[in-house]
This record gives sequence, C-alpha cells and structure tokens, in this order.
Amino acid sequence: MFQVGDLAVYPAHGVGIIEKIESQEFSGCEQDFYVMRILNNNMIIMIPTSNAGNVGLREIIGKAELPRLYSILKRRDVPLDNQTWNRRYREYMDKIKTGSVFEVAEVYRDLLILRVEKELSFGERKMLDTARTLLIKEISLAKEIGESQVEKDLDKMFA
Repeated sequence: MFQVGDLAVYPAHGVGIIEKIESQEFSGCEQDFYVMRILNNNMIIMIPTSNAGNVGLREIIGKAELPRLYSILKRRDVPLDNQTWNRRYREYMDKIKTGSVFEVAEVYRDLLILRVEKELSFGERKMLDTARTLLIKEISLAKEIGESQVEKDLDKMFA
C-alpha cells in the first residue's frame, strides 16, 4: 500500500513519512512493518503492514477533496453541543481518533463555535490545538503551500 518516502496520516498523530519497511520476528512469526516518522514531533511509529488499514493509516487528502473539507469548516448552522464537557470531550476524541480529516475539521469548527458561547475546559482547549495542528499540516501538504498561509486562512475563516 505505501512505499518508502510516502506521506501518510496516522490517526490522532497526524502526517508522517514512511521511512522504511522492515521485517521483525515475534514469537517465531515474521511480520513486515511500516516505520513512520510523524512530521510534527519526530515520533517513530511502527505499523504492521497487514494491519495498516485497520489502524486508520491513510494517504493525505487530495486537492479534489479540499472543497468538501472547507465546506465543513465554513458551516455555521450546527447545533450547539450542550452536553457536559467530559462527554463532549470523549465524543470529540473519538472523532479525532478516526483519522478522518473531515471529522477533525468538525471538531475544530465545533470547538471554535462553542468557544464563543462559553469557556472551554483545559482538555477542550488542548483538543482544539491538536485539531488545528492536524488540519494545518494536512491542508498545507494537500495544497502545496506553507503552513503559515493555512494558519492565516483558518484564522480569517473564523474571525
């Protein structure tokens, strides 16, 4: 599925590069792994090649998918979430863990809308930062523009 040098998205951690594919033996059974370095923090993750789809490893979105992403971010007619902050946090964390950039965009948008109405909890503020970081990295790679430009575009969209 992936080759050395490919960019891929690992759920909740973001975009990384496949640095190598290596075999390791566990309990007498040899298995191939993608060795992936996450771009934001240089963390190394080993993902069994046979399980990559199940853990949500995916290619970065293409330019053709950007209009759908931006329409999610621009949508403002979403109902305000009146759950308790910890229930809302769990729900949003589940969305981030899916690895879908569209789910991450919903979390980002919803938390920004909610922030206008009330103060976010520490966990929600941290999640907002995580969602923003994940979006900025992937959008910048998809559009082939600098991250600072993506940041400006997002800030303008939510000004």
